[in-house]
Amino acid sequence: MRQIRITTPAAVLLAAAALLLTFGGPVSEVSLGTRAATAATQDNASEQSSAYISTHLYFGTGRHNGNPPVTEEEFMKFVADVVTPRFPSGLTLQEARGQWRDKDGDINRERSYELTVMYPARETHARNADIEYIRRLYCSTWELESVGRADVRAQVDF
Repeated sequence: MRQIRITTPAAVLLAAAALLLTFGGPVSEVSLGTRAATAATQDNASEQSSAYISTHLYFGTGRHNGNPPVTEEEFMKFVADVVTPRFPSGLTLQEARGQWRDKDGDINRERSYELTVMYPARETHARNADIEYIRRLYCSTWELESVGRADVRAQVDF
C-alpha cells in the first residue's frame, strides 16, 4: 500500500472531503492519522470543558414587495439593541451570502449574517426564549419569513 503524506491545510481538507465522500460518514482523527495527539488533547480538554449549546442564527437581508434590503447599519443596530443585551457574554458574527427558497417557491440570493451564541446546556430553556424573541422580532421588524436556526451540542472551554 502506498503512503500519502499530507502537508498543507488545504491538502488536509481535501483528504478529509475525499474520505467523507468515499466512506459516506464523518472523518475521524484515525482517518487523518492524528489519533494519538488528538486523544491526549481531548483527555485534557474534557477535564476543563463544559457542556454548552452553540446556536447559529441565519439572518437574511433581502426583503419582499420592492422594499430595500436591511442595511448593515440597521442590522448592527439590531444586534446592539436586541441581541447583545440577551447575550452580553459574547457572540460571533460573520457576514455571508445566503440562498433559500421562499414560501412562493422562489430562490432568493442575498447578503446575510450568521450569528453564533454559546451558552451552558443547563440554560437551554431560558436561552431558547431569548433566541425565539430575537427571531420573531427580526422577522416582524423587516417583514421577513424566517431566521434560520441550528443548535449544536458542544464541549467548550474559555
